[in-house]
Amino acid sequence: MLRPIVVLVSSFLCGAALMLQTVLPERRVAANVVTSERDPTVRIELPKAAQYVGEDRWVLYGIADCELHAFIEADARKNVQRLYWVQFEGYLPSRPDLHHTYDSPKHATVGGADFYLDTWVRTKDATTESGSDREHIEALVRAKGYRMPEAMMYVRLVHLLDEEKRKELMIIYGEDLAPTGFTAAELSEGDKAHDQWPGIADAMLERAEKHITIEPAKP
Repeated sequence: MLRPIVVLVSSFLCGAALMLQTVLPERRVAANVVTSERDPTVRIELPKAAQYVGEDRWVLYGIADCELHAFIEADARKNVQRLYWVQFEGYLPSRPDLHHTYDSPKHATVGGADFYLDTWVRTKDATTESGSDREHIEALVRAKGYRMPEAMMYVRLVHLLDEEKRKELMIIYGEDLAPTGFTAAELSEGDKAHDQWPGIADAMLERAEKHITIEPAKP
């Protein structure tokens, strides 16, 4: 009777080890640099002032392998001033029917790669979808004692790895909106300062490209 128990325990341990291997982040982080050896093979360098606040890997909405790394720049009171969100994502093999469908007409070339480009403003009290990647990254930020500002502005850069459009590298750069002198409501479509948003967004993109270096990882 001992043999079946041993086999059962052995199988359980192997399964647990496989699950652990699956959920542990694969990319390496050293100080302000994220290095990925696959999907894609890339080195992402952020400003030295950026503090690493953590990593997470999970199955996003049950359909995609998602790994993210979070960095912030904050003031002495731990108020977030800039957020750097680096994410590697790919649909699971069990869902061959799924493909990314980004349709933004704006693009940017960073590190020689083409990225879809989007910009937006978000208030601190905006609804966060349960189980979303945003929920995960905000949990990492809060866990280290940092506080998000009343509103932030963001630029999202998404690079699709191939024609299949099943894997992506996403980098989101965010800044405290307060230094612009506008509120999120004032910059929203139809409000008094909406015509200022394109210039503000372009300047934010320039800073993002200055702060974030993307290049092939060295063997």
